Amino acid sequence: MTDTSDIVPDTQHRGIVAALPARLRNFALLARFDRPIGWWLLFWPGAWAVALAGGAAERWPLILWLLAGSIAMRGAGCVYNDIVDRELDASVARTRSRPLASGAVSLKAAWAWLALLSLVGLAVLLQLRVDSAIIAVASLALVAAYPFMKKITWWPQAWLGLVFSWAALVGWNEAWGGVALPGLLLYAGSICWVIGYDTIYALQDREDDALIGIRSSALAMGRHVVPGVSAFYAVALALWSGALWLVRPDPLVFVALLPMAAHLGWQVLTLRPDDGAGALARFRANRFAGLLMFLACAVVGTRL
Repeated sequence: MTDTSDIVPDTQHRGIVAALPARLRNFALLARFDRPIGWWLLFWPGAWAVALAGGAAERWPLILWLLAGSIAMRGAGCVYNDIVDRELDASVARTRSRPLASGAVSLKAAWAWLALLSLVGLAVLLQLRVDSAIIAVASLALVAAYPFMKKITWWPQAWLGLVFSWAALVGWNEAWGGVALPGLLLYAGSICWVIGYDTIYALQDREDDALIGIRSSALAMGRHVVPGVSAFYAVALALWSGALWLVRPDPLVFVALLPMAAHLGWQVLTLRPDDGAGALARFRANRFAGLLMFLACAVVGTRL
């Protein structure tokens, strides 16, 4: 049984966010600016793609634009998700303190905030070539559908994987000049990575989710969460190996992946499904995992 005292609320007043005036702070919390892990995880697949396509050094402005877009669109996605789930959030211990669920921000104000964040995303979109921009816009249908997935499938984490990995397609197309198999393998591997780490994240909510009828891969896997997450991580590494090999067919590319493989191995070997705080720590560790993967892509993609 999960000890709910170890569950960290989704809204916390800390860092720069804590210093904001109360009203502004509520909007920052609504967009999860107090929790940068979300935009880091959205950003990394795009940065990997640019690096593997050979643009880690010369395309650094593109990487920065992808970072800005990740911050804005992750915020917009959180606002939209909270609009859709405001009643369910009020029923879950970890999420009842969210600004919409608690009534700190009105529904009308939330929609306005969503529009403003989307305008920032539009500014980033205008920096891309037309074909890359079209690919980026195509993700909006997936984003809009995501909040409903947890009510109709036991695998909403797979849908989240499609969304949170999309930047890999955008970044690859922009840096490489078109869609190619290495970029697709990078994207597919990222989907498996997202399923793995978001299953770990969902361990915090298993009891509440079961009570109110919310579905998740953590519930679907049951007692097999650790081997399940291990399997998704293993498939991710296999797909990434294929992507790196296609860019540079040299056995040394697998050496570049070893730090990432070791980090993911640490996550599953030390994962305790009934330890909510531990699950959260391992979920957050994927920010560093993303950096390790970026370095691997940069090493393989750099033309010497």
